[in-house]
Formats: sequence, structure tokens, C-alpha cells
Amino acid sequence: MKKFKVGIQLYGVRNAMEKDFEGTLRAVKALGYEYVEFAGYFGRSAEEIKALLDEIGLKCISVHQGLDFYNEDPDKAAEFIKTLGAKYSVIPWYGKEKLAGTAEWDETVERFNKVGDVLVKHGMKLGYHNHDFEFEKHDGKYLHDYIFEAIAPEKMDPELDTCWVHYAGIDPAEKIREFSGRVEIVHLKDFVAKRLAGGPAYALIDADGNEIKTTREDNGFAFRPLGQGRQDFASILAACEECGTEVVIVEQDQTYELPELEAARISREYLRDTFGL
Repeated sequence: MKKFKVGIQLYGVRNAMEKDFEGTLRAVKALGYEYVEFAGYFGRSAEEIKALLDEIGLKCISVHQGLDFYNEDPDKAAEFIKTLGAKYSVIPWYGKEKLAGTAEWDETVERFNKVGDVLVKHGMKLGYHNHDFEFEKHDGKYLHDYIFEAIAPEKMDPELDTCWVHYAGIDPAEKIREFSGRVEIVHLKDFVAKRLAGGPAYALIDADGNEIKTTREDNGFAFRPLGQGRQDFASILAACEECGTEVVIVEQDQTYELPELEAARISREYLRDTFGL
């Protein structure tokens, strides 16, 4: 198997980062992570962060960054991200009420294009991190498809979150192959759930034909360290190897009873022990 570079989405250790920014970065490096993906900068300048990363021996491949960051001075904002060393500024979440089939869709496309243009000018690229709701349909087509049909590949690539793709009822390996050549970074995330379906709430039918709304919690959904859920990472990594992925990013949104860094350790050791990464 290809020797992927392994990164961590720092959202998964956000509480540790808030308490001890430098110590947490040193800890993830000690666990064997080579790359980081930021989700907030905790009041530090880009120069401060880059100097610390260089000292520790970490690289920033990408950031999760809302588009409001680019409102006031897009070029200055892009320079901040570029100073970190990032190749991608990834949209971490975008409301379904602004996607295809809504009154705000045209404005969304305009906004994605505008920020994408700024990032390209500065030698970077826009990314889009999916959840499960992008795999709900409008006029028979996934909302996710509308996004990547509307925005040119020169401006934006998907950052496929394999958990949410799978939870939506889609094979993550097949979705990776669909974007072959455009999946430089892929999120590895594990989970448990009673069943798979589309969207955050499920429409079930009772004996009388009435709709029953259930939530993720009703469905027994929970995040898990890699290797402790229902993901088939062998098939996911095989697809990544076929399709040109360079960096796989471990993400665990919530750790429940486990300390964040302990969950990060378990996931990193799983990749090392199972796949030699």
C-alpha cells in the first residue's frame, strides 16, 4: 500500500488546543502525525503558527475556514492561510438552506467562485468538506453534485469525509473514485450506527403509514476512533491509492468518555499497525 502522509484535523482536539496550543501540537507530532488541518487559530498570527510548526516538525496541509473570513480583505485573508503553508482552504460546513434548490443557491455559487478565484491567485485552492445532508437529492440529483458541477475543478476540490458519505448510505470508496485526481486530502472518520440512510433525520413509516422522524441519536450514531466502527478502511485506502490521495486526515468530531488525545493516539496506532502508515 502507498505510504500516505497522515494528518489530524485539530477540531478533534479543540479543547486540548484551547488549554495548551503549543503542547497539543507537540503531542500530535509525538503520536506520529505529520500534518495538521487547522479549525481555528486561537488568537495566534499566521507567522507565529508557522514558526511553531517548523520548530515541531509539522506541516499544515489545509485549514477549515468559513467564507466570512474572506469578506473584509480577501487577499489579506488568503495571505494568512498561505503563510501557514496550506494548499487548501476548506469550507467546513455550508447550510443546506443555501444549496441547490433554494433561493440562495445562485448567491452561493457566486460566493464560492469569488473566494476560489482569490485562493487560486495566491497559489491555493478552495476545498469543500461534506456532511451527510449534501447527499440528499434535489430534482433527482445529490446536492453535492450540484456544487461540483457549478464550480470549476481549477477552483475547488472535494475534501471527502468518509464517515458522512457512508452514513448517507453511499460507499466511500466509490465516491473517492468518482473524484479521481481531485482527492489529494481525504478525511478518515469512524462511527457506529444502527442503520445507514440519507440525511440527519430519517423518515420512517409506522404501521398506519404515518411518517416517524428520528435523529442520529435515535439511530445510535456515535463517533469512534479508527478501527472501532463500521468503516472498511482497507477499501477506502485502496481507493485513495488509485485516485491520487496524498494525505489522509484523521478526524473524530467528539470523543465522549475518552480524552481527545487518547482517541487520536488510538486512531494513529490503528493506521500504523493495520496498514503500516
